[in-house]
Amino acid sequence: MRIKEVMTESPQSCRVGDSANEAARIMWERDCGVVPIIDHAGKVAGIVTDRDICMAAYFQGLPLSQIAVASIMCPDVSTCSRDADLADAERLMQERQIHRVPVVDEGGRLVGMLSLSDVARGVKRSGALVQKNGEAQELLQTVARISEPRTRPHQARV
Repeated sequence: MRIKEVMTESPQSCRVGDSANEAARIMWERDCGVVPIIDHAGKVAGIVTDRDICMAAYFQGLPLSQIAVASIMCPDVSTCSRDADLADAERLMQERQIHRVPVVDEGGRLVGMLSLSDVARGVKRSGALVQKNGEAQELLQTVARISEPRTRPHQARV
């Protein structure tokens, strides 16, 4: 199965110069917990989670409109291609212990988001849940791996 078959297309994003307020607005309106941050060329520059926003507001004691999204985003973002195999994305999620991966085109521009929920729905749709191995086993390994405690507690989790 290919990533493009299960990913969320045309995700809402913020620009590097936006405030955390803009990211929070997107999360509220789109019912999501993560927003990719793009640069002036539309390439993924970072990612910000609802937790990142909450912790920034708490520790900085400022309104979200005064917190630059660039100051709280995680710039170390793993991405995947829409034509990549879903199993490759699952391995990436396992290795990085992440729940979501921005999907980019050949030029690195944002075209979608792949979440663990997308993967689960894809596995269910493929009928793999009734099998004893294969895609369903890979999904279980992915969930188990990203759920493990991290050795560095303040590392950004996406």
